[in-house]
Amino acid sequence: MAHPEEKILKDTFAAALAVAEPKHIVPECLARIFPAGSEPKGRCLVIGAGKASAAMATALESHASSHWPEAQLEGIVLTRYGHASPTKYITIVEAGHPVPDQAGMDGAAQMMRRVGELKTDDILIALVSGGGSSLLTLPQAGITIGDMRQTTEALLRSGAPIEEMNIVRKHLSAILGGNVARLAIARGARVEALLISDVTGDSPADIASGPCAADYSTYEDACAILAKYNLGSDVIPASVLTHLEKGRSGLIPETLKELDLVNQPVRNHVIATAHRSLEAAAECVRQFGYTPFILGDTITGEAKDVALVHAGLAREALTHGQWGALPMALISGGECTVTLPAGVKGRGGRCSEFLLSLFAATPDLGGIAALAADTDGIDGSEKNAGAWFTPATRKRARDEHKRAGQYLAAHDCYGFFSELGALVETGPTLTNVNDFRIILLPAGVGAKP
Repeated sequence: MAHPEEKILKDTFAAALAVAEPKHIVPECLARIFPAGSEPKGRCLVIGAGKASAAMATALESHASSHWPEAQLEGIVLTRYGHASPTKYITIVEAGHPVPDQAGMDGAAQMMRRVGELKTDDILIALVSGGGSSLLTLPQAGITIGDMRQTTEALLRSGAPIEEMNIVRKHLSAILGGNVARLAIARGARVEALLISDVTGDSPADIASGPCAADYSTYEDACAILAKYNLGSDVIPASVLTHLEKGRSGLIPETLKELDLVNQPVRNHVIATAHRSLEAAAECVRQFGYTPFILGDTITGEAKDVALVHAGLAREALTHGQWGALPMALISGGECTVTLPAGVKGRGGRCSEFLLSLFAATPDLGGIAALAADTDGIDGSEKNAGAWFTPATRKRARDEHKRAGQYLAAHDCYGFFSELGALVETGPTLTNVNDFRIILLPAGVGAKP
């Protein structure tokens, strides 16, 4: 029989996912954008990219079939392999993520060709979610797909947070950094972008590198990021370095800026966020008798170090009654990073590594339970969304003589939780609102194993 905390953890994660499901949130937003009497008529081009974009396209088609009788729907949407969803009028293209591939580049090129065919009074609807930066790979002139792939791999290995990675990538792209909106308004079209946020702060410029949003970053910023992580000509292609230097010198145009959008028919609508999912999780865990505390949706940093901070908060609450009476649940979101030492491949992802570090740091808090998972259903190198543990998991690890510290040193969080039967395995969720973490602190636990 499952430990009772296991059900609570999994039900709470499910509640966090439910409020970000495209089948609910896309129609609600479309009804606000196009109220009765102002439905799209004539050509309506739908484009999109991201792990949730195909499911968003399915939801849009369903809404349009009932509410937009005069709309001429067509389009193309890019999503990660395994994340497709059925559509009738919108073509779904599966491509590589996080490292881009030729399928993504070909799909992005086709997308921009179709945006370039728009005419005055046509409507462009963009469906954007996390993962779009890698999927919308259309390099600037002189940069190849191989150059983009090599640059992405170098940034991933460096441990750079996703926000910094995307600043570099949007300045190498002919489609990111507002370039979709730039082309659409040049053709006289109206642009409505629906965004599911997986980034801290929920800025449209950061969600999938903002294909329809004004960009606050510059070529100077992109160059500074490469310098920050010592990424030079030994790992970054010459074509990339040359392009960024030209941009910094003002020899090529910057990404789209706010000034470019003054009096233009371009709107970005953020329809799902990490914080709303954390609120839904809080509502759920309260039904189980826990007092929830949302620590924030903008928590970043090295996964194993962030876990140590969470362990300290849990210990403080249990030993000194911090924040009130037990039982309580500490809930957080954001996106951590994992920096692998040279020669270490590792297995797992940032959520599972966070959880393993938390497990290793709390042997004196044997009664706690926790779950950490990526809301897109895929955490890092394997096919699990994340992992969980309860007091029963800790007992099994002890009985089987599994030393969490050894697995953590090898960055094999997947192996540890897989062997204990404690993986979160959802498959692709077809949404993406960043990482989810919850720690249950039951009443009467105290600082005892």
